[in-house]
Amino acid sequence: MAAGMTGDDEVVAVEAYSRGEDRFNRARRRIGLWLGPALFLAVLLLPLRSISGEAHRLAAVLAFVIVYWVTEAVPLPVTAVAGPVLSVVLRVGTARQVFAPFADPIIFLFMGSFMLAEAMYVHGLDRRIAFQALSMRWVGRSPVRVLVVFGGVSTVLSMWLSNTATTAMMFPIAMSIVGHLRGDRTEDRGVEQFALALMLITAFGSSIGGMATPVGTPPNLIGIGVLERTAGIHISFFRWMLVGVPLAAIMFGFQAIYFRVACLRGHSLPMADATLAVEELHRLGPLSRGQRNVLVAFSLTVILWLTPGVLTLAGLGQGGFAEAFNASVPEAVAAMIGALLLFLLPLGGEAGGATITWAQAVKIDWGIILLFGGGLALGGLTFSTGLAEAMGRGILAWLPDQTTLALTMLFTALAILITETASNTASATMIVPIAIAVAEAAGVPAIQPALGATLGASMAFMMPVSTPPNAIVYSSGYVPITSMIRHGLVLDLVGYVVVVALVMTIGPMLA
Repeated sequence: MAAGMTGDDEVVAVEAYSRGEDRFNRARRRIGLWLGPALFLAVLLLPLRSISGEAHRLAAVLAFVIVYWVTEAVPLPVTAVAGPVLSVVLRVGTARQVFAPFADPIIFLFMGSFMLAEAMYVHGLDRRIAFQALSMRWVGRSPVRVLVVFGGVSTVLSMWLSNTATTAMMFPIAMSIVGHLRGDRTEDRGVEQFALALMLITAFGSSIGGMATPVGTPPNLIGIGVLERTAGIHISFFRWMLVGVPLAAIMFGFQAIYFRVACLRGHSLPMADATLAVEELHRLGPLSRGQRNVLVAFSLTVILWLTPGVLTLAGLGQGGFAEAFNASVPEAVAAMIGALLLFLLPLGGEAGGATITWAQAVKIDWGIILLFGGGLALGGLTFSTGLAEAMGRGILAWLPDQTTLALTMLFTALAILITETASNTASATMIVPIAIAVAEAAGVPAIQPALGATLGASMAFMMPVSTPPNAIVYSSGYVPITSMIRHGLVLDLVGYVVVVALVMTIGPMLA
């Protein structure tokens, strides 16, 4: 996806792939459309006597679903619904059992956080935050400081907004900065390198920031949900941030230094000051009533999310109040409290009404919610039918090393490889249940391999087709495909090492 600007400065997403990428996408969809049903029938007809009939039929459904997810033969949410439907038709489980995960509490955590993010966009709070940071005096005339601040804003915003929405919002601002800097200089190597670094740090920063919090990107909640449903491991909002925030901080710090050295070193750049950001901030006017209301709702939600962890750090994690709070205000309820507050806080003035309307609230990404529900449903069935255990034993037979570290390294790498060509959400949905199954079959803790797979699914840096943020900045014309591959590969390799190291050291404390 790429972002363009309309006359009234509204960000609009449009497709922006090269002809070669379009041909590749059409070819893989066409192949997948026929390969999925063919593989479904082939698995269904195989004489798999070592597993139950329900597990055998579910294996055929999973083969179909995985092919359709990887090739995107039809929209991902459609496949996510088709899998559970086929499972009911083939009597893998009852309709009540199969569709129950679509009402999992994490679904409501998704909904609440999506509505809060939509309210931030509707009232322009995200743009105000971006221009406020860029207009700071210390940013001055330094291209390095502009690069760091711009990437930092993308990273922080994507901790709470989707990485696609964050990049789509920051992209036109980046284009304005580059245009302001370029002026009449059509051939300036320094400007070209600055533009490349600015575009990539925007996209990569959005993906990196999403890993910091559970609501930053769908794979995080998928990993949390699958771990809780299949392994009985609950990771709270605060505990996730114990690994997510250090990971995001290390990755952002590395990419800031890397782009400074790889793109800006040796180039003199007549950088303009922060006048552009100041002018845009002035045009936005003072903080509106709607923006203040969104800040109140968002701040309250974050406080409710973090309170259990703060109580634990203060030594009050056990006891009457702490236990009552955890039971009454779990993460999903906290998110819905914030979303409901948006409908209660008035705008005031002539406009009147609430901070957000129902028509605005329902513009959230329902496809991701369906994809998440379908993934939870299929993941749960793989364990209840015994298919996960059989898959775990089968995979272990091929592994020379079955330690926690080896499995974490394997599934982190596998998730990174798959997410470069498939949706990060689909990648996490496919890999995390397998990681848990293999870990349980090996008799090692499941949390480290599962976390490695979850976080690895967000390491999509190499290709425009890897994730929408990459496609957005690729459409600018400042990012050659070879440059994205080269710089993205470096971040993938560094990210792999950092994820494995943090998961192995901090992961055990999250359970």
